[in-house]
Amino acid sequence: MKFVSWNVNGLRACINKGFMDFFQAEQADIFCIQETKMRPGELDLELEGYHLYWNSARKKGYSGTAVFSKVEPRSVKLELGLPEHDGEGRVITLDYDSFYLVNAYVPNSQRGLVRLEYRLKWQDDFCAYLKGLDAEKPVIICGDLNVAHQEIDIKNPRSNQKNAGFTPEERQKMTELLQAGFVDTFRYLYPDKTGAYTWWSYMFNAREKNVGWRIDYFLVSERIKSQIKAATIYSDVMGSDHCPIGLEIF
Repeated sequence: MKFVSWNVNGLRACINKGFMDFFQAEQADIFCIQETKMRPGELDLELEGYHLYWNSARKKGYSGTAVFSKVEPRSVKLELGLPEHDGEGRVITLDYDSFYLVNAYVPNSQRGLVRLEYRLKWQDDFCAYLKGLDAEKPVIICGDLNVAHQEIDIKNPRSNQKNAGFTPEERQKMTELLQAGFVDTFRYLYPDKTGAYTWWSYMFNAREKNVGWRIDYFLVSERIKSQIKAATIYSDVMGSDHCPIGLEIF
């Protein structure tokens, strides 16, 4: 089964930058996107053979997630079900026969770390939510998790330790999530691979120089890690400040 995840940084803009070419070429069974920055009616999108599910933020042009699936799930849940977090369109959970699929866009701590405290609370609640799902059946989690977990996951670790996405607190929360019973699929297959990034700043020719961060992930429940067939970073695919990532499982 083939999965793709991509923070498109505005789906309408990405559509004009080659999104459909990549989408059609990959033919993923399940295609997840983050930062749609739109509501469903704002784009005439017909994807033959796919069921489309949207979770849009209340705030116009902000956040938002979507899942396009060839297989119709048993049910779909939007958000975490917690009033303090719901309304930003950050989570979609699809219930399939043998697994849960969770597409997530984790809050950014923002410049000056003004949202760090909230983000850490969100992460705790997200982890608890995933553990609850995992108690029922295996979980596949994907999306922009907004953290470079280890120094190997960022080009300049030393100069970014006080910046959103690489603070000790955020990295510790990622560690705790993995310790709760989940596996980083890319690092499972490529534990020592350097220069593997999924996001680059638009400034200073960062992408051309590969000065990036790996903040987009596929995680799976520990008990299905033996089913990981491939984990891909499509670093040559343009259209957003993030590139798509992929997962294949047996």
